[in-house]
Formats: sequence, structure tokens, C-alpha cells
Amino acid sequence: MPAIDQARVQALISIGQNAATTFDKGRALEDLICEVFGLIPGIAITHRNQMNQFDTEEIDVALFNEDIHSLPNIILVEAKNWSNRVGSIEVAWLLTKLQNRGLDFGILVTTHGITGDAADLSRAHAQVAAALVQKRRLIVITTAEIQALQDTDALVKLIKTKLCGLAVTGTVS
Repeated sequence: MPAIDQARVQALISIGQNAATTFDKGRALEDLICEVFGLIPGIAITHRNQMNQFDTEEIDVALFNEDIHSLPNIILVEAKNWSNRVGSIEVAWLLTKLQNRGLDFGILVTTHGITGDAADLSRAHAQVAAALVQKRRLIVITTAEIQALQDTDALVKLIKTKLCGLAVTGTVS
């Protein structure tokens, strides 16, 4: 259970908050994702900012999981370092990227969560719920949740808890 360096987490979040361009904001959040997820034993960062063969879809971070048996081997992670919550169009696009690759699981890391209301299944929450029928699962992790983590065991537990919550409630928590 490697510790997560919260000073480094905060530094990367600050870099993103103070970045001059949206590219730099996104890069800082991707750096945070690679830093934290890369600490998990058995997880490897395999690709970053990779376009597909047709140059139509970019994957921010791809992880290969060798050791966590309850998670798939390939996990795609999208970074959205925005000043507002991520909307339904962007959530639908991420779900489409998963579908186009034959994958059933992805993670959206965002600064402020997604739009809509989980109880009403409105806005972006409706996209997540609709994808479940097609056996595609998306969880959302905020930077505030990452700031609360002390070690990688807590991160893995957060992912598992969010997956179970998705199955039970039909949307992200």
C-alpha cells in the first residue's frame, strides 16, 4: 500500500488551477492521474494522449491492470480539469470511446463532477445510467476525492465502492 504524497497532489492541482491554457490545465490533471494511479501495485501507465488510427478520438491515459482481479485489464481514464462540472455531451463522448474500443469500463477524473442530479438521472447522469444497459460502466472521481486519499489501498477501495454504487443505484455517486 504505497502512500500518496498529498503535497505532490496539491502541487499538481495548483499547477492546473493556475495554468494559462486549457492544454496546460489538462496536462496537469493527466500528470496527477499518472502520478496517483501509477503508484497502485500492478497498474502500469501504457499510453498517454494517444489518438486512434483515424485521428478522431484521443485517449488521455490508458492503464493496464495486472493485479486487481475485480477490475478489467485495460482501463481508459479521461481528464477534465474544468471550472464547471462536465456535461452530458462529454460524458456521452467518453462512453462512445469505450464502446468503439469494445471496453466496458472507464474512469472520468474531473475537478467538479458531472452535471445533473443522480436521483433524477438528469443531464450527464442520464448518460451514465443509459450506458449500463449496454454493459458499459463509467465512474467519476473528483480531485477533492483524490486529495482525501492517503494511500493506494484507499484509491482501489474508492474505485470498487464507486463501481458497486453504480450497480446498486444506476448512476455515479
